[in-house]
Amino acid sequence: MNILQSFILGIVEGLTEFLPISSTFHLIASARILNLISSDFLKLFEVVIQSGAIATLLFLYTKTLLTDKKLLLNVFYSFIPTAIIGFLLHNIIKTIFFDSNWLMFFVFVGMGLIFLLIEKNPPVLTKNCTELTRNHAIIIGLSQAFSIIPGVSRAGAVIVAMMLLGYKRDEAAKYTFLLSLPTIFAASALDLFQGRELLMTISDGWLLLGIGFVTALVVAYFVVKWLTTYLSTHTLEIFGWYRFVLAGLLILFKVLP
Repeated sequence: MNILQSFILGIVEGLTEFLPISSTFHLIASARILNLISSDFLKLFEVVIQSGAIATLLFLYTKTLLTDKKLLLNVFYSFIPTAIIGFLLHNIIKTIFFDSNWLMFFVFVGMGLIFLLIEKNPPVLTKNCTELTRNHAIIIGLSQAFSIIPGVSRAGAVIVAMMLLGYKRDEAAKYTFLLSLPTIFAASALDLFQGRELLMTISDGWLLLGIGFVTALVVAYFVVKWLTTYLSTHTLEIFGWYRFVLAGLLILFKVLP
């Protein structure tokens, strides 16, 4: 990996982590386009740039969580099922799911179809995050757990679940950001712990890690700001069509599956 490649992957992570289009799917496809061979360093790099994206939320939403105890508690309730399933299936996630190109591809396209179907006849959306109940929080957490499959998108799973429960799209986006804090932090911490030996021994990779981290952080900041504004007046349709178009291009240029 060189500096340009680390910069590009940082941009991809920042753009896709909080949009309902699956950052994992995009990083895998981008790595192939850049001719990057799967390695322990590349896996570590992806964890680091994901941490950069989550750092954006620390700036934007830490105060919100610390000053709203009910919201903080609901985020905890949502996090529990995701944490349990993610911990139990961690090895399967990193091997079987990540190595199954056809699974990723069809899931990616399938989620796009779900977006279009739900927006064709959307439910009545009137609720705010302040109306979130414990039971709804747990349901949302279970829905987020499906995002362990590359291509689903954690944000997409949460937003769809909350729409079905009657929450406004922009409120659902806000909640997925809040839920990202413990979810991505825990996942990244586990991956970094398991890769601690590599982290301690790399000598010439720190610059690449730093560039990717900062790039993802900066780009993600503007994406988070944009998405909540966009979903306050628009639907998920654009993300559904985007998935179909990207899938077609990846097939055309033989990138995936």
